[in-house]
Amino acid sequence: MAGTELFGEEERKEVNDVMETGILFRYGHDAQRNGHWKANEFEAEVAQFTGANHAHGVSSGTAAITCALAAAGIGYGDEVICTPFTFMATNEAVMFLGAIPLFAEVDESLCLSPEGIEAAITPNTKAVCLVHMCGAAAKLDEIKAVCEKHDLILVEDAGQALGSFYKGKHVGLHGVAGAFSFDFFKLATCGEGGIMITNDEETYRKADTYSDHGHTHIGSNRGMEQHPFLGLNYRLGELNAAIGLAQMRKVPKMIETQRRNKAIMKDALKTIPELTFRHLSDEAGDSCTFLNFFLPTKKGAENAATELGVSGVGAAYWYTNMYHFINQWDHVHNLSTISKIPVNVLPKVQDYGNLDLPKSQDVVGRLISVGVSSAKSSEEIEEMASKMVAIIKKHV
Repeated sequence: MAGTELFGEEERKEVNDVMETGILFRYGHDAQRNGHWKANEFEAEVAQFTGANHAHGVSSGTAAITCALAAAGIGYGDEVICTPFTFMATNEAVMFLGAIPLFAEVDESLCLSPEGIEAAITPNTKAVCLVHMCGAAAKLDEIKAVCEKHDLILVEDAGQALGSFYKGKHVGLHGVAGAFSFDFFKLATCGEGGIMITNDEETYRKADTYSDHGHTHIGSNRGMEQHPFLGLNYRLGELNAAIGLAQMRKVPKMIETQRRNKAIMKDALKTIPELTFRHLSDEAGDSCTFLNFFLPTKKGAENAATELGVSGVGAAYWYTNMYHFINQWDHVHNLSTISKIPVNVLPKVQDYGNLDLPKSQDVVGRLISVGVSSAKSSEEIEEMASKMVAIIKKHV
């Protein structure tokens, strides 16, 4: 993704600000900071860009979705509808909070479908953990209607979807809370880091406290802060935040360039009649981080993705990917954990070793995703698009 393509003096400047003071911790040490509060500034930049009332920086995208779920009240024994197509961290967060995942179908939006969610609901279902996969929004109007009908909490994992909007509102703000990843492979990166956003003050305060051992962050003496409830350590360090701050300032330009480059590739692939594209709920709100398309058969998609990779075009075939699709999640199928967690012992509605998700199997089996560069010129993208067309035509 784009962030690592654009490292430069801006990132070095922000990091050097921190190194010159030696204050790597995000809280306290006011006198030694020389006015540098990189985590605070990073959060403010994300809040301004997304339009969120509150943004809270943490140590990873996994930490961000964990905080969002915890602050929304998801915990022991709660059934949460999850997607079989995501980076595994989403479902790990659900399980390690003590909740029970219910896997539902995705559709050509690459996200949970409203029908899939409806079919998975039981009388004990409490929430939907909705992933906006591959840089664009799910069918939010329909999904929110299902959640309202069944009184379900909606939490959004937008780990890959920074810069994605739905009807003018950034993803992550359509439910109780949302989460972004800023790891090394995201649109904007800080190496390792995450941000949780929400428009609800109480949800923000809970996440802020939960992510730092229960500290309230009220007052000027950290050692004397109140601890209203237990928490963990998901703190974001100042060095990572410094990089994220510089990267966030580049996001509008990244998306502008990606929009141009994606259009070039998509227009080229439109000349292949057998090929279809990912459903976009709001094309104007697409972050254009990926170009996602479907071939008529699984075998054709797998062969085309392999040849695209050999040719130098980075193409993801998620169906066999070890981390992003349920087929390869043997640790989920077998509930393999190094220590006992609630999902090992509580009653389960689904047999994770024998899940029946035919729509997801079909959709992901025929899917190819190509990352969109924000550093390449139009001429470079046109050359790459011509190569893609020539390869894909052999496999449709």
